[in-house]
Amino acid sequence: MTTAPMRRDAARNRQRIVDVGRRLVDDGVPLQLNDVARLAKVGVATVYRHFPNPEALMETVATPGLEALVAHAEQALAQDDPWQALVDFLDATLEVQLTDPSITVVRSAPDHVLPRTTELADQMDSLVGRLLERVHAAGIVRSVVTWEDLRPLMCGIATAAQIHADDQKARLESGSRYLSIMLQGMRA
Repeated sequence: MTTAPMRRDAARNRQRIVDVGRRLVDDGVPLQLNDVARLAKVGVATVYRHFPNPEALMETVATPGLEALVAHAEQALAQDDPWQALVDFLDATLEVQLTDPSITVVRSAPDHVLPRTTELADQMDSLVGRLLERVHAAGIVRSVVTWEDLRPLMCGIATAAQIHADDQKARLESGSRYLSIMLQGMRA
């Protein structure tokens, strides 16, 4: 079953809602759909028609960042050096987490409400699993290290960097330092 294309005015309204959602997330303001409607200058029903709950809007806001992370994982798998591939992917992951607050929220959520988010998360988990298989096979990383371990650790590094640094540059520097410490601890 195919769905009819969205009318232009509906597409514009949806984009305004997403833009407001992005702004609120970047400012650290919780997504309240009634507030989003007011700021986007659309009716509350319009917001709910596009996004039945705040989680759906948050996941939509996070989608470009998740797609970028999947692309980074694919690029990393194409590298010859398995260790450098993993390091490059984790560096990219940390940078996205520190520059896009929606990523940590969505990646740390126990469930997703949008099929696209689940698809991207599953794809990323599979790709990173392959990255880890490569470093394990090469004997570079301890065999006990799994993506199920690294995923929350990456969220923890991002959170620690955000708490302990006042500006974006300092957050990125702190996060990089914390990631380096974690990576040293993973080596076989």
